[in-house]
Amino acid sequence: MVMETTSAATDKIRCDACPVMCYIKPGAAGACDRYANHDGKLVRVDPHVILERTVSHGGKLVPFNRTEDWDGKIVHEPSTFVTAIGAGTTYPDYKPAPFIVSAEVDGVDMVTVVTEGIFSYCGIKVKIDTDRYLGPETATVRAQGEAVGHVTTSEYGSQMLSLGGVHHLTGGSKKEGRVTCDTLMDLANCKAVELTIDGGATVVVQAGQPPIVNGVKEERMRVGCGSATIGMFAKQWHGKVDEVVVVDDHITGVLSEHQAGKLLDIADTGIKMKGRRSTPGRYFQVADPGTGWGGTNISDPLAILGPFDKKEAKAGLTMLMVSTTGEHSSYYVLDETLNPVETEMPADLKFSVERIQENCEPALCTVLFMAGAGGSLRAGVTDNPVRLTRSVKDALTRVTSGGAPVYVWPGGGITYMVDVTQMPAGAFGYVPTPALVAPIEFTMKLTDYAALGGHMDYVKPLSEVQNGEDVRQLPWQNPIPGPRA
Repeated sequence: MVMETTSAATDKIRCDACPVMCYIKPGAAGACDRYANHDGKLVRVDPHVILERTVSHGGKLVPFNRTEDWDGKIVHEPSTFVTAIGAGTTYPDYKPAPFIVSAEVDGVDMVTVVTEGIFSYCGIKVKIDTDRYLGPETATVRAQGEAVGHVTTSEYGSQMLSLGGVHHLTGGSKKEGRVTCDTLMDLANCKAVELTIDGGATVVVQAGQPPIVNGVKEERMRVGCGSATIGMFAKQWHGKVDEVVVVDDHITGVLSEHQAGKLLDIADTGIKMKGRRSTPGRYFQVADPGTGWGGTNISDPLAILGPFDKKEAKAGLTMLMVSTTGEHSSYYVLDETLNPVETEMPADLKFSVERIQENCEPALCTVLFMAGAGGSLRAGVTDNPVRLTRSVKDALTRVTSGGAPVYVWPGGGITYMVDVTQMPAGAFGYVPTPALVAPIEFTMKLTDYAALGGHMDYVKPLSEVQNGEDVRQLPWQNPIPGPRA
């Protein structure tokens, strides 16, 4: 669907797939490396991707009924789906989508409209499973020295980054926009990217891989906050140790004071904690954030303790101090002066520390691509774009990205998020405006497509697309469900 103009003097082709409008000489590609001049014809460099559920592509069959005519399917799903990867764009936005494909699914006529969206309004949300302090909230995140985003609110056992967005892509210097675009595309294509956080850490992020914080690969995310850890393992400590402190940057737990300890009749120990007491056995701000014990800045856990109360503490009292991941742990016995003395940990307590570690999930980086499908993109689907938005909100139209399911935010417009690890490799590209190019597909009943004012004259059967010259067929990734209305 891309238009082209040719200069007779130079035999260059002008591409209008994006606002850059490159003049491309014979044998060369445009600035985006997605379109090229091949013998005077503008061609898409990357093949168009189609997903197939077939045994030849590695599909798994799960037999449940030994009948000769069973085809191996446990549910009725379309075996072929046309993605927007390699399809092309609608720019300059008056054109219908590059592919509007019809197919019959379970006796119902369906249509899938596919296009590669050019997204200036897009970004990446990164979830980094780590207890370590990456940087203060709202701190600037940099790639190659350029600002590309910021630290946002931390969640349970994970640090969150918000990267990209139109202000970094277009609102800063030319270099900032270029670096932001490169960073977003690499992350979206599941490549490793090194990020530095002002006032914090350097972290290497790669979708589906453990984060590397200040050169150290993270192994596990915490089992819970300090208070939750006390509740989870209180019974396993009962009768084996007098006191347990689970060190945590957010909520440090103390067994003898905690409600779990009270219900188990664990005696008071006279322990005194630094920080701000919240509720019994739960303490805030015992230390500053950092990369030490439980996401604090301490290397010596005794630093968070005050003197034991002489009225309640006694010599020989035992105490386990452990972090929320079990990475750090120490065992102490109070001497005659009520000072904790580190001692070799008993085997049954070592087992409890190992149990904490066992219950910590592997630390990974999660990368979600987020974008808003604007009016121009929707015009490639229908001549009345708001009808597409309403159809999505009414669940008559399903949105996918490279065949992967997306989450569409409530409210105005079509703002969606997708897990990049569920998409085919190399699904994202760029144009040097700068902006990211990402696949987006809309699937609905053919009758619904006609009702919303779709470009019916451009509908083509699936077989015509499947038999195209430049088509790449890939196996459908399990467990991605089929895109259906």
